[in-house]
Amino acid sequence: MFALPSYQWEVRVRINKIDLRKEATMRAVIYRSVGTLDDISVEEVPIPEPGYAEVRIKVQAAALNPTDIAAWSGRFPAPPEGDFFGIGWDIAGVVDVPGPGTVWQPGQAVIAISAGAVAKYRAQAEYVIVPSHALAPAPEGIDPTAASTIPLNGLTAAQSVELLRIEPGTTVLVTGGQGAVGAYAVQLAKRRGATVIACGRSADGAFATDIAGADEYLISDDALVGAIRSRYPNGVDGVIDTAMLGDEVLGAVRDGGAFVSTRIDALPQSERGIRVRLTQIAADGAMLTTLSDLAARGELALRVAASYPLNEARAAHAHLASGEVSGGRIVLTVP
Repeated sequence: MFALPSYQWEVRVRINKIDLRKEATMRAVIYRSVGTLDDISVEEVPIPEPGYAEVRIKVQAAALNPTDIAAWSGRFPAPPEGDFFGIGWDIAGVVDVPGPGTVWQPGQAVIAISAGAVAKYRAQAEYVIVPSHALAPAPEGIDPTAASTIPLNGLTAAQSVELLRIEPGTTVLVTGGQGAVGAYAVQLAKRRGATVIACGRSADGAFATDIAGADEYLISDDALVGAIRSRYPNGVDGVIDTAMLGDEVLGAVRDGGAFVSTRIDALPQSERGIRVRLTQIAADGAMLTTLSDLAARGELALRVAASYPLNEARAAHAHLASGEVSGGRIVLTVP
């Protein structure tokens, strides 16, 4: 009987393994065109393979954010013709395949951020790949649905607090203090020893004061700057603007103070020596680990507004786009 030489057999086996891997697929929330909710779909796409310093995560939960709307609505570049982009920044899951240049182990519970405006593979999928520095151990005792609300919003708040250079005794105004990013910013600013005034459109500021720990809550209206100046005649030391008020609230800052915005289109021009900065979110595993530890100790309050299974992604995005979200984040769960 004719037999293949051993080296030919080895080549054939390797080719077969590669072919099988290429056929493996996963469900993912994607869009092939932009403009409306109808552009969102859940489809079978190839499972990506991690590189040397990357980790593939089996996703258990992925939170939705307003920046997801920016993706499928067309505020970011559309996918190339015939191709697709994925959706989502926030990940909670377990390590599936670690790259050889990483320290992560299969089965480790993690949270992670899939940073960047657009990419083919993002968080709202059964599997996702991220750089090894974008992961942190998941908070012990916290279910993945709640844990998935930490990465994007938590890092945005933490990096904003860093930019503001808060010291004990600093007075800080956090706009959108009832919101997902703002409430984290309130909690982190308080940990730095600041006196924190939160503001928002809602008349109810109970979460900002009773849970997040703000010293005071004010309604964001035309009288906001006057209300702050009546309490702090020289103005507050700094503002973390998560509600995109921009120039409307710059007058609340003292001369030589600081103003940090989370959106470039709401960044005011500096005046009176005020230091104006923009938070440009970046993956930071060390900072994410700190946030995870705080959540595990019950020192960082997490909120889930609603959850949907992955297959109902369009309904989840419609819920987010409606604006009728009462605090916290909408989360997609992945069985």
